[in-house]
Amino acid sequence: MSIEQQLVQFVCRTTYDGLKPEILRILKNQLLTVLGTTIAGSTQAGCQTLIDFYRSQGGKEEATILIHGGRIPAQAAALVNGVMARALDFDDALAPGVHIGASTVPAALAAAELRGGLDGREFLTSLLVGAEAGLRLNLTEAAYNGLDPTGICTVFAATAAASRVLGLTEEETWNALALAFNRAGGSFQCNVDGALAVRVIQGWVAESGVMCARLAQKGITGPKNFLGGVYGYYNVYGRGLVDPGKALAGLGSRFECQKILFKKYPSCGLTLGSTDLILGLMREADGRDVSADNVERVKVRVPPYTYKLVGHPFEMGTTPRVNAQFSIRYCVANALLRRSSKLAHFEEEAIRDPKVLELARRVDVVVDPAMEARGHTPVDMTVFMKDGRELFRQLDIAPGFPGNPLTEEEQEVRFQDCVAYAKKPLPKEKVEGIVESVSRIDQLSDVRVLIPLLLP
Repeated sequence: MSIEQQLVQFVCRTTYDGLKPEILRILKNQLLTVLGTTIAGSTQAGCQTLIDFYRSQGGKEEATILIHGGRIPAQAAALVNGVMARALDFDDALAPGVHIGASTVPAALAAAELRGGLDGREFLTSLLVGAEAGLRLNLTEAAYNGLDPTGICTVFAATAAASRVLGLTEEETWNALALAFNRAGGSFQCNVDGALAVRVIQGWVAESGVMCARLAQKGITGPKNFLGGVYGYYNVYGRGLVDPGKALAGLGSRFECQKILFKKYPSCGLTLGSTDLILGLMREADGRDVSADNVERVKVRVPPYTYKLVGHPFEMGTTPRVNAQFSIRYCVANALLRRSSKLAHFEEEAIRDPKVLELARRVDVVVDPAMEARGHTPVDMTVFMKDGRELFRQLDIAPGFPGNPLTEEEQEVRFQDCVAYAKKPLPKEKVEGIVESVSRIDQLSDVRVLIPLLLP
């Protein structure tokens, strides 16, 4: 059996029955996370522009623009909803930088509306096969070499989820995933330069998922050997650095979604460790006097990949929120000044505060190749006090990553923080309805009941 056939059969034949409670819990947390970040991110830069643009284009009213209302073609709805879900960079993620839920959830919801309804069990199964398809095709830092993992592998996730929701045959699903291969793209330069393209890539991925499924359903074909062919995924993107057989080993019995990160703080996953270290130091008994006033400077040591993405000197740029989200220097300075890390701290007014900008200049990030042996998120931090003391702390696993997961209480706090931050607030009863519906989604006869709850 080819690796393509293995993947297709997994997407089409996996059933809800037999899924372990811990897997279902992760999927429900992913769904609640994305709905929360969509609510909170709905008015961020670029979102209204995209909504206005796609409304102006007309077309069939197939799926709903969440929070704002109105119906547009399903693939366009998936795009704008995906952009809103990613806008705050507080959605689920996975090393080395792939974001799954902010594309699979919008694509699956749009496809469910397009189909005319879907029960909760099948919806959760669709999210599962989508996540696994994307995460099994997730490459290494070396293979990506600056490509945006979300743009490269999550397109398979969104396509698998949409294909499953729409009930595609195995042949159609094969073509849909093969078409998705031709839609892979994106660069981390967007993150480094603080461009809105970071969140637009997420939307493009969701849009492509729906479009690839729809085109395949109509008979459009893709390359049969899209994974293992001479110019297939593993040769073009994997560049011989990833073993396809190992990537798909245990498919259906071992689930990569257990590695999904749920963020404790609203910034890039590679900033979470340094944020947590400085906040932890401020809470410690011997760190009671650690504050913005008596810290001389902070030195943060990180592996090369972390440095390239979030270690560069902080600049405001044209999109300050994105620049701040992807800056260790800003995140440490912000935590030191405000003793926390909240969504509001990444608004332009908060970022432009002269006090935080001055502190950011006192945070130095250095690269240490030897730290790669400690995993994806190791951080060593030395805080130099004005009285001459040096306080050293380190960690290997940032909060929210596998091995250091959030509690269920922290998951609920994340969602409620998103709701409280939203500039287009939802009534309390709708918020409660979302939480209750997600918790028992496997009992729902039609997941479209979520849609009216996500409209003001």
